[in-house]
Amino acid sequence: MAALLNFVFLILHLLLQAVIWVVIANAIMSWLVAFDVVNMRNRFANQAVRFLDAVTRPLLRPFRRVIPPLGGVDITPVLLIILVEAVDQALLPAAYEWLALHLA
Repeated sequence: MAALLNFVFLILHLLLQAVIWVVIANAIMSWLVAFDVVNMRNRFANQAVRFLDAVTRPLLRPFRRVIPPLGGVDITPVLLIILVEAVDQALLPAAYEWLALHLA
C-alpha cells in the first residue's frame, strides 16, 4: 500500500511542477510576442502560444478577476506559481503523512 501511495503522490508532485513550467513558458512566450521577437504568423509559434494560453487561462482566471494588471504588468502568473509551490511543499507532504498514518 505504501508503494501505491508513494506513486500517487509522486505523480501529483510532477503534475504540479508541470503546471509551474507551463505558466513560466506562457509568460515568456507572451513577452516574446509583446516585444515582437516571435512572429505570430509562424504556424508553430502561433500553435504554441495558443496551446499555452488555453492551458493557463483557466488557472489564471480566478486571480485575474480579483487582481487587475498593475501598470500594464500582469502579476497573476507569479501568484499562481507561489500558490502551486505552497501546495506542493506544504499541503502535499501533510496529506501524504495523514494518509500514510490512517491507511497503515
